[in-house]
Amino acid sequence: MDTVWIYVIIAAAIVVGAVSYGVSLLRGRDSKTLERDAPPAPVAPPTGQPPRGAADDARAVAPPQSASVSAAPEAEPAPEAPVAQPEPVPTFERPESARGRLQRLRARLARSNSALGKGLLALLSRGGLDEEAWEEVEDTLIASDLGVEATTELVDSLRRRVTVDGTTDEATVRGWLREDLLALVQPDLDRRIASSRVGDRPAVILVVGVNGTGKTTTVGKLARVLVAEDRDVLLGAADTFRAAAADQLSTWGDRVGVPTVRSDKEGADPAAVAFDAVKAGIEGEVDVVIIDTAGRLHNKVGLMDELGKIKRVIEKQSEIDEVLLVLDATTGQNGLQQAKVFSEAVNVTGIVLSKLDGTAKGGIVVAVQRQLGVPVKLVGLGEGPDDLAPFDAEAFVSAIID
Repeated sequence: MDTVWIYVIIAAAIVVGAVSYGVSLLRGRDSKTLERDAPPAPVAPPTGQPPRGAADDARAVAPPQSASVSAAPEAEPAPEAPVAQPEPVPTFERPESARGRLQRLRARLARSNSALGKGLLALLSRGGLDEEAWEEVEDTLIASDLGVEATTELVDSLRRRVTVDGTTDEATVRGWLREDLLALVQPDLDRRIASSRVGDRPAVILVVGVNGTGKTTTVGKLARVLVAEDRDVLLGAADTFRAAAADQLSTWGDRVGVPTVRSDKEGADPAAVAFDAVKAGIEGEVDVVIIDTAGRLHNKVGLMDELGKIKRVIEKQSEIDEVLLVLDATTGQNGLQQAKVFSEAVNVTGIVLSKLDGTAKGGIVVAVQRQLGVPVKLVGLGEGPDDLAPFDAEAFVSAIID
């Protein structure tokens, strides 16, 4: 009997275990099914990033708890905008006033005229002035390019003084010579340069001369002289036949802040360039326009006619207030014929004697003034930028005699 109950209990236990196992199997299957069918839990994005969309969530895999999430890299700072630097202000040379410049350069002038000054004084003060001695005085004066007419006048005056006074004292003779030379140089001539506005237009200066006299350099130096006098200057590069002329003139102008009107085409019509320069001067309300022209031989009719054309074209919009003829002082009497032809073509109003230092002879000042009836207004006494001096009759004579 006891044995039967034992078997009944064992069988019941087996049945209960089997039922429990079957129930657990069913629950596990249902759980897996539900887990598979349920949508995955959203994964929170890292801090600082926007939420992911549905497509991103489907592919997202949550990192294991032990993994560290790196922070988003910090954005590099935007480069600083460059600070605009002010453009450097151009610095221009400021020439000193040209007034009294001839006095400062008189030593150069004296060196070139020792024959006229010291040689003449030595002859006059040695005593016993016979006809042969006076002929020697005449030869000395003619050699200085004074000219025959002026030489005759000077010698006649000196002979008369010596005869009346009866002395050959050097100091006395020096005084006589100074007075007579000064009279020949004509200190009363108007040597001012036209450089001020006339009504509603600028003064216009036309610079002419033969090849090699230094016209372009003279124009550049003249611009410096006028800038030193507080004039507003404009340059016109009408020498279109020499390739470097416009560049050379522009360089002179740039140094003192003076603009240059030029043509970009080599061989352009010089009259057109001159016209444009004067037009720009009128529109810019400058004080003075200086026109540089090409060097031309005085005996070439075609070139001289072209110079006349430049003058006529300029005069369509403005009068020409000054025509400066640049002469090489070392050419002496040969320059006088040049001066005469140029004066006939363009009505020269003033002379610039370049290269008056060194080997030049001071008598040319008197000769050219007498030949043209116009004054020497400027003299070149060196290669420096400020070696162009307004002519001063008294300083000139003093440099020769003292």
